[in-house]
Amino acid sequence: MDRLSHTPVDTPPVLDRIRVGSAPDSWGVWFPDDPRQVPWERFLDEVAGAGYSWIELGPYGYLPTDPARLADEVGGRGLKVSAGTVFCGLHRGPGEWDATWEQVGRVAALTQAMGAAHLVVIPSFWRDDRTAEILEPPELDREQWAHLTRGMERLGRRVRETYGLDIVVHPHADTHLDTEEHVTRFLDSTDPGLVGLCLDTGHYAYCGGDSVELIESYGERVGYLHLKQVDPGVLAAVRAEGLPFGPAVQRGVMCEPPNGVPELGPVLTAAQRLGVDLFAIVEQDMYPCEPDRPLPVAERTRRFLRSCGA
Repeated sequence: MDRLSHTPVDTPPVLDRIRVGSAPDSWGVWFPDDPRQVPWERFLDEVAGAGYSWIELGPYGYLPTDPARLADEVGGRGLKVSAGTVFCGLHRGPGEWDATWEQVGRVAALTQAMGAAHLVVIPSFWRDDRTAEILEPPELDREQWAHLTRGMERLGRRVRETYGLDIVVHPHADTHLDTEEHVTRFLDSTDPGLVGLCLDTGHYAYCGGDSVELIESYGERVGYLHLKQVDPGVLAAVRAEGLPFGPAVQRGVMCEPPNGVPELGPVLTAAQRLGVDLFAIVEQDMYPCEPDRPLPVAERTRRFLRSCGA
C-alpha cells in the first residue's frame, strides 16, 4: 500500500499582538479640506469595506469633529479609532508651546472622546513638502535639540495628565527627525516613560533606516507602527534630484506592498516578539490620487497583511 506523501505548507506566524488598521492617508487625504480628496463618508465606507477595523483621525477637520456625530459615523460602520495626529515645531523653543498646545488640545480631546489611547506627534518640516522651499536649516544645533527633546517630554507629560493619552513621536522625511542617527539620538535623549516612538516603516526606509534593527534595538520605545513601503528605484531618483517629500510621493516613491522595502513580514514578526499589543496602521501616502484608486489598493494590502499573519 502506497504511503500518501504530504507536501509541507508554509503557514504564516500568528501575529496576535498586532492590530491592523488604515488611515485617511491611504485614501490620498493630507488636508482637512481639499477638492482632490475623497469625501470623508466615502473614506469610512471604503475602509470598512476593505476589511479594516481600526482607523486614525487623519488631519483634524477632515472627519467630523463633533464627538457624538463622529462616534455614530465610525461605530455605525464597525470601526474604532486608534489615534489622532498632530504636527509641531517644539525645537523652536518655549515660545512655540502655546500654539502647539492649542492644536494638541483640540486633537487630543477628540482622540480621547473616541476611546483611543495614542497621539501621533510629527515634527514640523524643514522644507515645504510641495514647493521645496527651505523653511529652516535641515540640521538642528545643540540648543534646538534640547528644545526638541525637553519639549516632547513636556508634551508627553501634559497630554497624559490632561487626556490620558500616550504620545508616540513619528520620524518623518523632510523633518529634523528622520535618519537612524537622528532617531537614535532622540530616543537616547528622551524619557521612555514620557515619549514613545511611532515607527513608520516607509519613512524610516526613505531616510536609510532599518526597521527590524530599530525594533530589536529600541523595542521598549516602540509604541505604534505605521506600515508602508518604498520603491528603491524611485527613491534613488528622488535622492539624486533632491526632491521634497510631496513630489516624491507623486512620483510613486511609496509603493503598494509587497512591491518595495522593507519587507513587512519580518517587521511584523519582530514587533510581535516584543510581547506587547501594537497598532500597525497602513499609510499608503498617495496624495493626490484618483478617487477610485485607494479601495483596490487597500483591499490587496489587507489580504497581503493577512498572508503575513496579521
